[in-house]
Amino acid sequence: MTKLDAGHIRNVAIVAHSGAGKTSLSEAILFNAGAIDRAGTVEGGNTTMDFEPEETDRKISVTSAVAYCDWNDTRLNLIDTPGFINFIEDTRGCLRVADGAVVIVSAISGVKAETEKIWRYACEFEVPRIVFVNKLDKEAADFSNAISELEKSFDQEAIPLFIPIGAGESFRGIVDLVAMKAYVYKDDKASETVIPDDLKTVAEDYRKKLVEKIAEADDSLLEKYLEGGEITNEEVMKGIKEASLTRRFIPVACGSATMNIGVTQLMELMLMCLPTPEEMSRISPIRGTNPKDGKEVDRKPVTTDPLTAYVFKTVADPFAGKLSIFRVYSGVLKADSTVLNATSGAKERIGQIFYLVGKKHVPVASVNAGEIAAVVKLKETNVGDTLCEEHHPLVLPKVKFAEPIISYAIAPKTKGDEDKVSIGLHRILEEDPTIRFTRDEESKEMILSGMGQVHLEVALDKLRRKFGVEVAMKAPKIAYRETIKARTRAQGRYKKQSGGRGQFGDCWIDFEPLPRGGGFEFIDKIVGGVIPQQYRPAVEKGIIEKLKEGLIAGYPMVDVKVTLTDGSYHSVDSSEMAFKIAGSMALQKAVLDAKPIVLEPIMKIEVVVPDDTLGAVIGDLNSKRGKVQGVEPQAGGNQKIMALVPMAEMLVYANQLQSMTSGRGLYSMEFSHYEELPAHVTQKLIAEREKHKEEEH
Repeated sequence: MTKLDAGHIRNVAIVAHSGAGKTSLSEAILFNAGAIDRAGTVEGGNTTMDFEPEETDRKISVTSAVAYCDWNDTRLNLIDTPGFINFIEDTRGCLRVADGAVVIVSAISGVKAETEKIWRYACEFEVPRIVFVNKLDKEAADFSNAISELEKSFDQEAIPLFIPIGAGESFRGIVDLVAMKAYVYKDDKASETVIPDDLKTVAEDYRKKLVEKIAEADDSLLEKYLEGGEITNEEVMKGIKEASLTRRFIPVACGSATMNIGVTQLMELMLMCLPTPEEMSRISPIRGTNPKDGKEVDRKPVTTDPLTAYVFKTVADPFAGKLSIFRVYSGVLKADSTVLNATSGAKERIGQIFYLVGKKHVPVASVNAGEIAAVVKLKETNVGDTLCEEHHPLVLPKVKFAEPIISYAIAPKTKGDEDKVSIGLHRILEEDPTIRFTRDEESKEMILSGMGQVHLEVALDKLRRKFGVEVAMKAPKIAYRETIKARTRAQGRYKKQSGGRGQFGDCWIDFEPLPRGGGFEFIDKIVGGVIPQQYRPAVEKGIIEKLKEGLIAGYPMVDVKVTLTDGSYHSVDSSEMAFKIAGSMALQKAVLDAKPIVLEPIMKIEVVVPDDTLGAVIGDLNSKRGKVQGVEPQAGGNQKIMALVPMAEMLVYANQLQSMTSGRGLYSMEFSHYEELPAHVTQKLIAEREKHKEEEH
């Protein structure tokens, strides 16, 4: 294509639950448009969009991919998105830059929880969408059931524009309800024909429903229709587009992506129903903030406006460097130019610019408003950043991604690889904003957090493949604490004589609990010189060190007060070290009579679940020693449960909740307070500590 203005572009996200056929559909579209020579298969591991080894091994998309093709004088920028629950935050980030979406619904499994969640993301960004009922060639395919599930799940009328000819093994084509023609496929070729006799009545009924729905929205058309006038195909198509842009009803196409049936008709529908960047800017204006004065600024998707580009994805490559994928919202981005990253305030050198077809890079001199492209080696630019002209700065709103819900401790399998792990993971973090990597100061463990176990496994697979580091995953240590419940008094006396100068330190302490959150207090109540001033800080130091080590289960002791009341010293043998040991000994003795206990962290959690799983989820929380604080109804037939649950019970909750709610549940949690650990669990912790000590010796 020589001319590429915003009116000749469609930026389309292909979305659905995992396994619905998104990658297969993208493959068929690219093949039909001549962008690829042959259509690969997910089973064969040779598709254009699923090219990462982690995807070909698992046979699912774990990251979004971009490809372009030209069809009927229009540039189609396709974004193939993940549908697996652990990765759909990536899909959310892609919908931020899409002008339209094709939502795939499987004719076998219907609408799943992930599709419902993705639909909500599309609503969040006001993205018009059409539905493609896929897999009509499979056994047990049911077109009518898919339509009714659509309407029930999305609480909106679904209007078929095509219906299938046959189903399962007998599926061989589709009927176009606008043109009232049939397309029958044989040997990968479609032939236009009349509607089969057994489908004529059904097709006429569907066509009547479509025409009535379109007439309802236009007074002049309604009048014409009621008076028995014929509504033309042009008026029907215009009505379908208007309904798609205003989301008045859901336009539905159908077919089989793997058999390439109904795909060219879907492509025509994408051009007809989904908006150009220009039309989308009227639905959802291109609006950002000037970082200099905080004022809102609008841009138009034209080349004459100042440059504004939004980076929605990055890919870490240890050899080629970081690949930043962006959409130009206004202006022109040229190769070998300098731009401002308005989000970070840094200037960036733009080198070579590429169009993408999966992993294939196609160099281009410049990209215009509405286009999607990529650039390598931007140093200061991450997902969500805005690139613009230095004299016309603008920051577009970022996508706020969900917080991680599961954490694991990780350790390199090869000693000394800690730095390599850290460097590699920070590169992977650049391409996935839903991963967190921290170091626990207390346990000294490296903690990796993400959206689910598979999410973290994929991140570690990438770490091994891209950066050559093998890592083991294990559950992180719980930040238990120790404290006491009673007041007591004890003596610590340390005396050592082994020829020459000896060691002597003697102290008495009062040991008592403080209120929860009281920390640690040390009070010096020595009267006279029973312990000289220079030795008293050593007593405190010995006590603090012992408190940090823990005295019953190996966890730091908190919320205690120690008062130094008495003692004695030797003018020759006493030393700071002797009094430090004496303080530690006094504490160990005092703990035995002070009713020591272990405290566990309690998390405040909010769980949003469908009505039909409420009882099961509450029962499960109760079995985890949780205390339900309340339940509030939510939109869309959901309920929000507020509860307090021990952290130890929540380590693998993401997987459990997914299983209980078929992936429809969501939860968030934050630390609330510490509570006493039940005695039987405390005994288990103490036994584990003793076993660990024995193994060390």
